[in-house]
This record gives sequence, C-alpha cells and structure tokens, in this order.
Amino acid sequence: MLHHALRQGLIGLFLITPALAAPTAEQRGKAFARANCARCHAIDRVSESPLKIAPPLRTLHRNYPIATLGEALAEGIYTGHADMPAFELSPDQIHDLLSYLKTLE
Repeated sequence: MLHHALRQGLIGLFLITPALAAPTAEQRGKAFARANCARCHAIDRVSESPLKIAPPLRTLHRNYPIATLGEALAEGIYTGHADMPAFELSPDQIHDLLSYLKTLE
C-alpha cells in the first residue's frame, strides 16, 4: 500500500512539475520588459523610472489602449527621443509583452 501511494505521489509530481516550469505569457512579457525596457522605464507597479522622461510601463494604458499597442510593436516603435531604441517585436513577443502590460493596469 505504501509503495502504491508513493508511486501515485511521484506520478502526481511529474504531472504537476511541467506546468509549473513553463512560464506564462505574463512572465515572459515581464522578462522581456526587464531585459529591454527596465534600463529607462519602471516596469513594476511602484518604482520610479530610472530615466525621468521615460513613463513607467504601468501608466501606458492612460495614454494608449494596451490592445492598440500591438500594431505599433509589430511595425516598430519610434519616438522623438534619441535614447529610445527602435523595437520591432515578433508576434509572440508582442502577445507576451501586452499580456504583462495588462497586469499593470
């Protein structure tokens, strides 16, 4: 009986572990923001942006509906500010980043 319970526990652990290991779209989007945006923008709900003129990502939805940012991200975001690099994201990166930005609204 103990052997059966141990085997069932191990099977359950193997079934759960892959689901826990795979990052969600929000987690991948946050990782993208940390790697590509955090040098200038605050990427969380409370921090100040390291570059004062860079809006915190949590405030973007006030000026731009998050759903409409997808097209701009696909075509490339270009700003009048020389410090803002041009980005062109893949469809998967766009989905992930938008998923993360929605969590900040």
